[in-house]
Amino acid sequence: MKKTLIKGGTILPITKDQPSHYQADLLIEGTKISKIEPNVNIDDAEVIDASDMIVMPGFIDTHRHTWESMIRNIGADWSLQTYLGNIYYGGIGSQRRPQDDYIGNLFGALEALDAGVTTILDWTMINSIEHAEESIRGLQDSGIRAVFAYGAPGDGEYWNNDSTLTHTKDAKRIQSEHFTSTDQLMTLGLAIRGPEFSAWDTAVTEINTAREMDILATMHLGFGTWGRTAHSIERLDDADLLGKDLNFTHMNRVTDEAMKRIAAKGGSISVTPEVEMMMGHGYPATGLALENGVKPTLGVDVVTSTGGDMFAQMKFALQAERARVNERLLDEGTMPGPDLHISAQQILEFSTIEGAKALLLDHKVGSLEVGKEADFILLNKKDLNLSPITDPIGAVVQTAHTGNVDSVFVAGKAVKRNGKLLFGNLDALREQLYDAQAHVLSHT
Repeated sequence: MKKTLIKGGTILPITKDQPSHYQADLLIEGTKISKIEPNVNIDDAEVIDASDMIVMPGFIDTHRHTWESMIRNIGADWSLQTYLGNIYYGGIGSQRRPQDDYIGNLFGALEALDAGVTTILDWTMINSIEHAEESIRGLQDSGIRAVFAYGAPGDGEYWNNDSTLTHTKDAKRIQSEHFTSTDQLMTLGLAIRGPEFSAWDTAVTEINTAREMDILATMHLGFGTWGRTAHSIERLDDADLLGKDLNFTHMNRVTDEAMKRIAAKGGSISVTPEVEMMMGHGYPATGLALENGVKPTLGVDVVTSTGGDMFAQMKFALQAERARVNERLLDEGTMPGPDLHISAQQILEFSTIEGAKALLLDHKVGSLEVGKEADFILLNKKDLNLSPITDPIGAVVQTAHTGNVDSVFVAGKAVKRNGKLLFGNLDALREQLYDAQAHVLSHT
């Protein structure tokens, strides 16, 4: 069994029963953390000097359309309506070949890993079984931990309020062929359209099917002009369908009552603040969730319009929420303070342990604890933007960026070291990415 000793790092455990940070050694045996304590001495381990490093759990992105790496930054000026019109309804998403999904998912996952994101929920748009197979292969080859959320095609007959079409039969086949064990890096989820993008009965059937399959169901919900009037959460609760195995993305314009019901009955919230603010989903629901008893999580969403790292999402979420409350206080004639109402510590938790809970993976990842999988990253404290460190939590949330990510480990295996991804032949693979981009854009 391979042993790796991370020596003398500044540990950010992200646990309730530990200090926010402390100096210690971290011992990895196989795929798991076996010790976190000072002065670990062991003869048969690879030793990595982390005395100039922050050691923290890898980021967990709870909502990403990974294949879109092949059309990165195409939508810098797109609204939500422009995005949907170009990607769905016979647009770019319908033009993908299976090999395009392989290379899109591979490069999308590598981008995440390079930025210190060790777990993603890949919210998919599956055009065929062959596309699903290649999407899975792309994630597997990258070495990332992922929830592969099996989704419907993006065609208009699927994405409308009257649609009775379902993709669950194919999802069950994929489960039987690729997800027979829970002891693997990838787990299966069901990406459903939900009650705002399919018929109500279809949404109910797909939620119940996900529960029969014992997997997470995730959906886009509660945003745009219809978000406040649809009352989808209230309807789901009245039908006794809420639970911790449902994940709701965006939720910008739901009511306080809806959030209270989630707090009472369960479910997780994925906030994608940068994309939501630019595209017109509505104001990020970070504060709306917190004020009603729900701890949100964070996601990148689409690299058509933003970068694939969580440092940016933490900053957007934190400053947007602080600005919302500060502006309200100023309008009331009150200066904000002395302390701001939401902390960097909370935002870091949303990006790690709360994300793990949302994806039903907190028994494995999301914090640095003995017995958990060794998914962690090292940030270089000697970099100019981090040196000297005064507050490690504040440094990670407010000043760090992807260039500070020195090393990334997933299940005890290094996928990035000394600032470089450990993945060969990227130049040759990049030609496949360019080919995929040219193909999908030439057919739209």
